Amino acid sequence: MPYCERCFDEFEDEIEEYGYKPTPIFYGNGKRYFGVELEVDEGGKDNDNAASLKSIANVHEENIYIKSDGSLEDGFEIVSHPMTLEYHTEKMNWKEILQEAVSMGYRSHQTSTCGLHVHVNRNAFGDNQTEQEDVISRILFFVEKHWNELFTFSRRSSYNMSRWSARFGFEKTGKQILEKAKSGCNGRYVAVNLNNYHTIEFRLFRGTLKYNTFIATLQMVNHIRIYVETAEKPEEMDEAYFV
Repeated sequence: MPYCERCFDEFEDEIEEYGYKPTPIFYGNGKRYFGVELEVDEGGKDNDNAASLKSIANVHEENIYIKSDGSLEDGFEIVSHPMTLEYHTEKMNWKEILQEAVSMGYRSHQTSTCGLHVHVNRNAFGDNQTEQEDVISRILFFVEKHWNELFTFSRRSSYNMSRWSARFGFEKTGKQILEKAKSGCNGRYVAVNLNNYHTIEFRLFRGTLKYNTFIATLQMVNHIRIYVETAEKPEEMDEAYFV
């Protein structure tokens, strides 16, 4: 069916350009928010599909938007506005969204292209830069010390981990790892990306369209946050955390 120019422009707007960044809408009550970027592939960069997924997610509020991504072969990126963990698990209809994506032929885990990225707002870690960087350095230390366990949890291959979410390398203290991270020599393709002004981004995880795995990933990020904020000596974080 042919479209007039105005209708075609509106039709195209279902999938935003990669650099699209709307004003964030925060959902849920709390100070810690999680923004999700879920890449799906092999089902088409299809505006009808994007519109259908958005119609499920955005029945009452604008919860998600959809962007193009040059790293994908034939898909797009589903991006949520910032939400508390409770909102993600109790209010957001992720199960229905993921099931619909599967029914459309999309894949995420079963591709070599897709990741699941989780953003956490920096101001949740402290009231000023010093406080925030103290917690962030603990997160980096935790990730490096428990790299093998997190690699298993990530479901990524060694090649994809090194390509899309490389490690900084272990040091004696989190502050030393933070200094390496600040050098920015690896760009944003690192396990914990610090290049965003308002958030830190966990990039370790392979994409998934399984609801339980999706929620478990958000919970893992939250557990890391809880552990590093409560540990008195982050350099002594032990392996028992993963037992």
